[in-house]
Amino acid sequence: MKTVAFNGSPNKEGNTFHAIQMVADELEKEGIETEIVHVGNKAIRGCLACGQCAKKKNEQCVQDDQVNEWIQKMKAADSIIIGSPVHFSAIGGTMKSFLDRAFYVTGVNNGMLRHKVGASVVAVRRSGGLPTFNQLNNFLCYAEMLIPTSNYWNVIHGTRPGEATQDEEGKQIMRTLGRNMAWLMKVVKQGKETIAPPEREGKVYMSFIR
Repeated sequence: MKTVAFNGSPNKEGNTFHAIQMVADELEKEGIETEIVHVGNKAIRGCLACGQCAKKKNEQCVQDDQVNEWIQKMKAADSIIIGSPVHFSAIGGTMKSFLDRAFYVTGVNNGMLRHKVGASVVAVRRSGGLPTFNQLNNFLCYAEMLIPTSNYWNVIHGTRPGEATQDEEGKQIMRTLGRNMAWLMKVVKQGKETIAPPEREGKVYMSFIR
């Protein structure tokens, strides 16, 4: 089994990376390979709202950049981790642009991420961790992913790169998340062999403008 993790921090080895790595360490103890993709330092434009991905259904965004490569990594993985620092009590801008495009493409292409395991992690200096965590989880919920939990919200604290490794409670949160994530991945894998998934319904769109 394999996990792909997306680091939404501009810093390649900042506290978001360390949070992801703590989860990945637990996954790897259970024989689950983890690849970390650095998103936060790339030039990723936001969604153009052109609708071409829904029209063509070719698993690609019309903007030909690294997002399409990352979408295929998501498709191939058994589970996904999305991690972000906190920028003004929200997801980092580059990460938000990536998530908007990637999750829309995967959603309109037969729900490519449906029933994969997905987890969010957040690194923050002081405030805004929970709003950012909730924002990340919105993407996982939209995709009908299966979300493992920890013993607290998946937020770790630190300012300078590496300071998160001093947050003892945060480290336990990430360890617990990793163990629960590995267990859930194994449950899903075994369950697929014996239990058919529920049939996927086509998305219903409703406008309240009369």
